[in-house]
Amino acid sequence: MKKKILPLVMSLGIAASLAVPFAGYAASTTDKIDQQLTQLKKQKAEAQQKAQDAENQIDKVHTEKDQATKDMNTLVQQVNEASKKLTLLNEQIDQVSDDLEENGKKLDEAIARVESRDQMLKSRVRLMYMNGFVSYMDVVLSATSFSDFLNRIEALKSIVNQDKVVLEANKKDKEVVAQKKVETEQQLEKVKKLYVDADALRDDLQAKEKAKEVKIASLTKQEKTLEDISEESDKLITQLAKQEADLQAKKRAASKAKSPFTYAGGKLGYPLAAQAPLTSDFVNRINPVTGRAENHKGIDLGAPKGTSILAAENGSVIYASWMNGYGNCVIVDHGNGLWSLYGHIMNDGIYVKVGDTVKRGQKIAGVGSTGQSTGNHLHFEVRLNETPTDPKPFLR
Repeated sequence: MKKKILPLVMSLGIAASLAVPFAGYAASTTDKIDQQLTQLKKQKAEAQQKAQDAENQIDKVHTEKDQATKDMNTLVQQVNEASKKLTLLNEQIDQVSDDLEENGKKLDEAIARVESRDQMLKSRVRLMYMNGFVSYMDVVLSATSFSDFLNRIEALKSIVNQDKVVLEANKKDKEVVAQKKVETEQQLEKVKKLYVDADALRDDLQAKEKAKEVKIASLTKQEKTLEDISEESDKLITQLAKQEADLQAKKRAASKAKSPFTYAGGKLGYPLAAQAPLTSDFVNRINPVTGRAENHKGIDLGAPKGTSILAAENGSVIYASWMNGYGNCVIVDHGNGLWSLYGHIMNDGIYVKVGDTVKRGQKIAGVGSTGQSTGNHLHFEVRLNETPTDPKPFLR
């Protein structure tokens, strides 16, 4: 009996000695993967911080740009007001010039009338004006009859009175026109001065406007640089998430854990607890926040804040944190190169963590408006081999 037991014990000992190194190898592989995962998490955190810093700077630049734009708009309004003022001044100058021309004509006409009357008086009653009563008597005594005598008297009176009125009127006309000319010339000088002042104001405003345009151009360049940094950080974060997913897969293989991936094609589950309107499609568009043209990488589904966001398929969470324009964001790996991304999640609205296994239809987050968003909605993406593709065919 002892002889039979001894070989059995020896055999069990050999088996145990062989099993221990294998277990040690598995543990060593898992430890190495865990170390790599820790390092990746550190790198991802650094990338996230860099991206967050860039976004904070972008927000600051946006604020400065908005203020500069407001200042420029104010200057443009001032320039427009100055232009209106110049237009009015030009109209005044035109009116004054017309008045001067009209007054000059009136003056010339008055002088002509005076000269004409002078000539007429000199030719008709020169003696009357030169010799007084004697000339008057000569004219009267030359009458051929009593009626002629009366007619001559009335005619002389009429001529004298009329000429006196004309002379007096002409005198007044000359005085008025002369005064008007002086006043108009003074007004013209005043208007010219105002025009010069307004022109100087316009030049000053245009210089300020140019300075604002230069500043905005500088801010736009800075904004573009920061956005490039932010975009590069997003790419890096995605790459790190992919590496982390690969390491998680290796870890499952080392520990012989069951794969969470079951997707082999077909329709994905709807990512919200209730049907929602499509508010923005998978198209080229103008970003409603930045105002820049962009390729919208997913679809937007309008829904109230807190609406449950559901996993579109079984899979493993490879990202669950903030990602720049996406705000709070979750990415789920479904295997075979298929990812789903859920963006603009409300604050404290991520209900899963990296490494979690999720089921199709499982609540993973809540709808919000974080990141570059103008209202509560879910930004839903489908990525094939990390490249965004139109999600609609996967939901039909």
